[in-house]
Amino acid sequence: MCVTCGCSDDNQTTITNMENADHHTHTLPDGTVITHTHHHEETPQIHAKIHNTTISLEQEILSKNNLLAAQNRGWFKGRNILALNLMSSPGAGKTTLLTRTINDLKDQLTISVIEGDQETTNDAEKIKQTGCKVVQINTGTGCHLDALMIERGLQELNPPLNSVVMIENVGNLVCPALFDLGEAAKIVILSVTEGEDKPIKYPHIFRNSEIMILTKIDLLPYLQFDVQRCIEYAKQVNPKIRIFQVSANTGEGLEDWYNYLVSSL
Repeated sequence: MCVTCGCSDDNQTTITNMENADHHTHTLPDGTVITHTHHHEETPQIHAKIHNTTISLEQEILSKNNLLAAQNRGWFKGRNILALNLMSSPGAGKTTLLTRTINDLKDQLTISVIEGDQETTNDAEKIKQTGCKVVQINTGTGCHLDALMIERGLQELNPPLNSVVMIENVGNLVCPALFDLGEAAKIVILSVTEGEDKPIKYPHIFRNSEIMILTKIDLLPYLQFDVQRCIEYAKQVNPKIRIFQVSANTGEGLEDWYNYLVSSL
């Protein structure tokens, strides 16, 4: 449950291993795992009725998440796996960039994907076509992935040693920034179709990201988008943020992104 954004208490997360799409695992917010047989267990409803209770509950949830994230981080480190948390608003081009990256680096890197969406396996199907391993996590009414979901997803994904795990978070510029997943780096993806002021309108996600990828730059001739102003806004909220400008369609700028991935593993 996300107290900050109001995700419902009774939300169920569905994890689908795309190697066997008929196999589903449902995980309740309290960690209870329900198999595809749908034998549901009742979970207590949590009602934050006053402001102080809400704050306390939020802190408790984030604290538990951070503990699980630390365990995930240790799991990745022990297997020399580079885990990256890709975050953006819907339609920014995460999946397009991801599929292009997987295809172009097949001979250099082994990449697996945890795909996060509220519903459908549409993006996971696209990623599966590249030949890489992919697990779909559907969050239902949830607006972000959390460390517990990633832990369960990794059990299904079983990524190999010395590889890269790309975590494509639910499309949202707010709550994904709050939840540590155990990743090596948070990467925020912004398309030139969204407006150059996004870094100052949604500063938290840019402040907590190591990298900003500005996508769809092939569309710049057709848009009123001030690239330099966007970069200045991003540097204003996060002076250390690293910025790549790319087009997944034309390939422009992808070399720097690819060099980062290869050199980081």
